[in-house]
Amino acid sequence: MAWTDERVEQLKKLWSEGLSASQIAKQLGGVTRNAVIGKVHRLGLSGRATPSRPARRTVKPSRPRTTTASTAPAARPVSRPSPSTAPAASAPAPVEPAVLPSGEFATVLTLRDSMCKWPIGDPAQAEFRFCGRKTCGGNAYCEAHSSMAYQPGNKRRRKATADAGAALDAIAATRRYNF
Repeated sequence: MAWTDERVEQLKKLWSEGLSASQIAKQLGGVTRNAVIGKVHRLGLSGRATPSRPARRTVKPSRPRTTTASTAPAARPVSRPSPSTAPAASAPAPVEPAVLPSGEFATVLTLRDSMCKWPIGDPAQAEFRFCGRKTCGGNAYCEAHSSMAYQPGNKRRRKATADAGAALDAIAATRRYNF
């Protein structure tokens, strides 16, 4: 499609009326939005006279709310497990790293497939090591560290639901104060 003088004049007219490049492309036919944008740029046309979008609705700022202890927003009830369910096991005691036959602790260089890869300490420190105990059933961790690393599915879902509720409450609270 070639830009004829007639089409260029129509482009200028539509652009000055405030139509978007997409709207102009539809009216001209046979050109894309990007072709219209390129031609407008090459012609050096200034910004449009009127916006093509509908005018934005003006929002009156609400008066600041004063909150007191009695008017604080009510907290969402958090779902709690029923008392008939078994109590959650307490966190397992920390497991000391295994000492290798050489008398040293497991490092990145000494780890094997059957050794627990649970990191212990700060990697930036010289005392950093890995658990090194025997793993169970092809896991990356020993039994104690597996219980810390892998959570049962229903426990994970329950925590995610509580986190989602807290996130929704935080969003709702910020909406009240943002204009």
